Amino acid sequence: MADIDETQDQQEQQEQQEQQEPAVQQDEKKSVVGRLLPWIAMAAVVAVSAGAGFGLGRLFAASRTSEQAGSGSAQDATNQMDQLKADGDSEDGGKTVWYYDLEPVVANLNEPNVSRYVRASLTLEMSNEMDEKKGAAFLDEKKPILVDLLFVYLSSLRLEDVRGDKNLKSIQAHICDAFNEKLFPNSKQQIKRVLIKEFPIQ
Repeated sequence: MADIDETQDQQEQQEQQEQQEPAVQQDEKKSVVGRLLPWIAMAAVVAVSAGAGFGLGRLFAASRTSEQAGSGSAQDATNQMDQLKADGDSEDGGKTVWYYDLEPVVANLNEPNVSRYVRASLTLEMSNEMDEKKGAAFLDEKKPILVDLLFVYLSSLRLEDVRGDKNLKSIQAHICDAFNEKLFPNSKQQIKRVLIKEFPIQ
């Protein structure tokens, strides 16, 4: 009987030890996590701070670059206008406006199922603030860009967009604005008007 009691006591002790072991293991895990938790938190803070610093650095660098690019293009436009400026003290320069002829442009109209085209021959009325010789050389250099702009614009028009006085005036104004924006960004418009020499539609 004593042997049975002894074995039961031993079994109870073993069960208590087995129950205590997971508790001890859990305590050990908690203490390891407790020791590592501040280091993990510090590493996370460092990583977030580094990422934020990198992001802000990139943001400020991009804005500074765009500001410099913007001021550079404005300076380029100003320098370009200074080079093209007509001689003379007054704003009129003592001269009248001058004209620049563009070569004719033929473009298909935007008409489905029908082949219709327009042949536009234009003359640009230039400001008297621009020297005629320097301005003509500048426009000769930029002529491919102007022809391309004109061709793309005319190709987007439909037949009803090119008929009538009101539509033609709208086309003239649009071409004038587009040319000025392309050639003289950030400066005073130098193309005063776009004059139509011929505009046949077939």
